[in-house]
Amino acid sequence: MSDDATARLGAEKFVSLTTFKRDGDAVAAPMWIVGDGAGLSAWTPADSWKVKRLRRDPRVTLAACGRTGKVPSGQPVVAGTAEVITDPGEVARVESLVKRKYGLGFRLVTFIETLVARGRKPRFVLRITLTDSSGGR
Repeated sequence: MSDDATARLGAEKFVSLTTFKRDGDAVAAPMWIVGDGAGLSAWTPADSWKVKRLRRDPRVTLAACGRTGKVPSGQPVVAGTAEVITDPGEVARVESLVKRKYGLGFRLVTFIETLVARGRKPRFVLRITLTDSSGGR
């Protein structure tokens, strides 16, 4: 996989991360993303459906998107695989990368989430390795 696609997606504010249900249906969600060495990382609630789907099927696709998840027409879609990382040290490391990249937005979102959830939710890391820049699944 091209380092260019990894760098390009890692520089985006939001990516649409698509995971796959047991029946093959695709489910996309906008995510914060950070470049992390030769791959990409995302930080997500441990109890999210995407974590459950990825534990069963590691295939993903990514495309740059807006805050709401809308992918602009003609945007390249890149295939990859994602691994769920639960190690607290690694989760904290990636959280610091996300915090550094998103700054005030990170602080606001996590503050509101803490209020709504009445406490901080446990998080996991999604370690994403791109495998194909031709698009599709």
